[in-house]
Formats: sequence, structure tokens, C-alpha cells
Amino acid sequence: MKKLGRIHPNRQVLAFILMVILSQVHLEPIRYSVLEETESGSFVAHLTKDLGLGIAELAARSAGVVSDDDKQRLQLDRQTGDLFLREKLDREELCGPIEPCILHFQVFLEMPVQFFQGELLIQDINDHSPVFPEREVLLKIPENSQPGTLFPLLIAEDLDVGSNGLQKYTISPNSHFHILTRNHSEGKKYPDLVQDKPLDREEQSEFSLTLVALDGGSPPRSGTVMVRILIMDINDNAPEFVHTPYGVQVLENSPLDSPIVRVLARDVDAGNFGSVSYGLFQASDEIKQTFSINEVTGEILLKKKLDFEKIKSYHVEIEATDGGGLSGKGTVVIEVVDVNDNPPELIISSLTSSIPENAPETVVSIFRIRDRDSGENGKTICSIPDNLPFVLKPTLKNFYTLVTERPLDRETRAEYNITITVTDLGTPR
Repeated sequence: MKKLGRIHPNRQVLAFILMVILSQVHLEPIRYSVLEETESGSFVAHLTKDLGLGIAELAARSAGVVSDDDKQRLQLDRQTGDLFLREKLDREELCGPIEPCILHFQVFLEMPVQFFQGELLIQDINDHSPVFPEREVLLKIPENSQPGTLFPLLIAEDLDVGSNGLQKYTISPNSHFHILTRNHSEGKKYPDLVQDKPLDREEQSEFSLTLVALDGGSPPRSGTVMVRILIMDINDNAPEFVHTPYGVQVLENSPLDSPIVRVLARDVDAGNFGSVSYGLFQASDEIKQTFSINEVTGEILLKKKLDFEKIKSYHVEIEATDGGGLSGKGTVVIEVVDVNDNPPELIISSLTSSIPENAPETVVSIFRIRDRDSGENGKTICSIPDNLPFVLKPTLKNFYTLVTERPLDRETRAEYNITITVTDLGTPR
């Protein structure tokens, strides 16, 4: 019999029909299976035994294999009778959600013509994870929602089938909600969020839970989505200051408009009911002249120069008011820190401008030292030049006396100009 060459497609169809009519067709298919994603060139089956033929017959009768979709996915070695994969097979690409996934093929022999039906079952492997259509879900639940209420959530998709497909949903552990997995009539699985206990927005205004979709593979694959739950509020809370009283120290030489402290009040209500504005509460004229507060940010600023020697501390009452008219009170204690801005003073109480020579120890002057600063800034030391016949003697409460150290001799020296130096211990001195 002469071997046919390439012919026109229409003539090929006619020839194929003619061969089917004339040939012996085996209606019962031979069946094989292979895991999807198996490498190309992998062994599928040894056909000679299943076809009841000898190895030499396959080559002698020009055996071949074709698929129903006319794509050469399989390859037959006529010399050995072995059937191989020509390419990797992707079950999801070939069959989508249809199960079982079967690739139909035919083994044909020429001289004489004979056909065998074949089926290749492509078995699913767990090569896909469940996937949610969004990365985050925002769910708003009223505060007065009752336990037992169900809230539908996003469904995940898994391209795998059977036990490798999506099996159940879980959610991160919490005391207020759990997940119910329910089956749809189409075979899909849907997650419902179930409320377990009453909600209190003042106790917890927001939940961030992780919804997990799990398939049944071994090991299982999973997909996640963040479920953000906002509890809708009613206005039942007044603002409260985070810290009260606030304590702050300010240098007395701070420039005007210096920031003193920023106060913060929180209102656990939502929206306008949780919006807070700030103000001074029942402030004296001195407080209002010295400080101001930003009603939006809560920052207290210096409006007037400070003087530690006049006022050492301030008690500033503040108020935070929400959009519903409820208010909370707080206190800021501002301590003025002394800086060395006052020089020491020397006040002379008595002074003798002349003394007799050869007199015994004589009081020349009594004076007092004062420094209006405090701490080290207000401590002083007093001195006179060396090599003079006079000494300084401290007495009571910063009083000093200047006295002669020995009898004086007018013929040696008739006059002394004595400089008394008073220095504080501040920085700078």
C-alpha cells in the first residue's frame, strides 16, 4: 500500500471518515493518568501490552498518536511502544474548574488501518493558593449590633480542585467574632463573620483581624485578607487629658512665642463628637497675659517675659471641649527656672572714713551682700586685694565687717583706697 503524502484539509477529513468506516475501531478506551506539571519527556505508559500488539508492529504499521484538540501533547516511540509527554500539562489551563480533567487521544495504525481510543487523566496537584480579590476589607458595625448577627465577607478563589481546593476559613483569635464557613449551591465556600458578644466602642473602637482561607492540600496552602472592623459610635464620652497635671520647667529668659508644652486630650467618641478643641479655663489676667493656647493643637506659648524673682511658678487650668459640648479639665504646672540675670549687690550700713594711727583692731565698715537670684546663682563670695592691712569678717546673714588687721602708721602711708569685690557662683559669673 502506497503511503499518502500531505493532502488538503477537506480531503483529509474525507479520507479520515473513510478510514473510520473501513477500519476496526476499539470503542473501549485505554486509560492512563499523570500528575499535572510533570516534566516534558516523562514516561506515561507502555502501549504494546495494552493494545495487544508486538513492539515490531508499531513501527511496521506506522503507529501514531493524536489528541482531540489537534495539539501534539503526547509522543509515541514506535521502536519501544513507550508513550511520553511532549510538554508540561497544566490542569487549570486545560480544564479550569471541570473535574475530572481528561485529555482524549487516539492511537492509529496504518496497514491495515486500526484505531484505539485513549484517555489521559490529568491529576491535580496543590500548586495554587487561595486568593482574595482585595488586600483589605472595611466593615462598619453599629455599636448596638446584637450577638448572633452575621456579616458576609469576601470569598477567596482557588484554581485547584477537589481536596486541593478551598476547604474552610478561619480568623485570628478574638473574643468578639468567629467565622462560619458555609457551602453555596454552586459548590463554593463562603465566609460569614458572626458576632459573639455585645460591642462597646469606648472599650474597643476598632478590630483588625486576619481572615485566612485554607485549602486541603498536604501541606495546605493559604491566602489572607485583613478585615478592619470599625464600631460606629454614639456621643457618650467627654474628652480626657492624657496627662494631668502636666509639669514643665521654663527658663526665665525664654524668648516670647516659645513653646511651653503641648497638651493632649482624647475623646473616644467618633466624628464630630470626638473632635477636641482647647482653651484656658477661668484664667486670671496674669495667666492670660503670660500664656496662650492653640485651640487646635493644644500647644501653650509664652506671651510675656518671665521673671523668677517675681513669680516662681504658674498653675494654668485648661479645658478640652468636643463637638457635642462635653468638656474635660486639666492643669499645667509651669515652674520658672532661675538664670543668672542679677548681679550681686553690696549695701553699706556704716563707714568710717578716718581712723587714728596705732589704734588696735578697728571696724572701718559694716556692709551687707545680696543677690536676687537663687541656688548657685545667688551664692556669693566677697574679697579685697591682698597685701592690705585689712581683713573681711563675715557675721550674720550675709553681713561683713571690714577691720584693720594691725595698727597703722600714718608716716608710712596716710591713705588707702579699698576695693571690695562680690562675685556670685552662677554660670556665667
